[in-house]
Amino acid sequence: MVAIDGPSASGKSTVAREVARRLGVDYVDTGAMYRAVAWAAAQRGIDLADEAGLGRLAASLVIEQPDSEESDQLLVDGADVTEAIRSPQVSAAASVVSVVPDVREGLVAQQRARAARGGVVMEGRDIGTVVLPDADLKVFLDASLDARAQRRYDELRRRGVDISLDEVRRQVDARDRRDETRAHSPLRPAPDAVIIDTTSMGPEQVVERVVSLLHDRRGRV
Repeated sequence: MVAIDGPSASGKSTVAREVARRLGVDYVDTGAMYRAVAWAAAQRGIDLADEAGLGRLAASLVIEQPDSEESDQLLVDGADVTEAIRSPQVSAAASVVSVVPDVREGLVAQQRARAARGGVVMEGRDIGTVVLPDADLKVFLDASLDARAQRRYDELRRRGVDISLDEVRRQVDARDRRDETRAHSPLRPAPDAVIIDTTSMGPEQVVERVVSLLHDRRGRV
């Protein structure tokens, strides 16, 4: 099992997906699961301040990530919400939802159950510290705020979202603060995680580094 953590737009998804492909195991994007809860809450009219309601919702949803090398498809109760959960509105709501203890506990249980079925590369913000503390390799990806804001801005523009770089930077910065200061499972590197600064690195370089680290760990077992 490989655990990859880090703040928004640090390269987690791109790197984790490719590492999983190279290893021939499944890739799990836990951030998408919190986005799914936020999306479903909006669809069902559940207020983001209703923590009990959000907890019940998270426990009731069937969230699936079909194996695919071509896409990040996500299904919620059978509905394809792949594009819907990537909007700035859902991203902002997911940041709020992710601090709710009942939501985190419910989704962490699902994530651990998935990992128990076999090899997996799982990425998020508390994988190495909470979800998979016994992972074979823990990696924490980071990058400067400006670099991460530019990456997220470019991604949103490719999706046709009309937003300014300044607004994206503000959103990413706000998400960082919420993730790092939340009481339940705050964003931080696990004590034994390898920290990789991706500011000046391309995705392929990071992938090579992670795969090399894993091979090195396995060689010493």
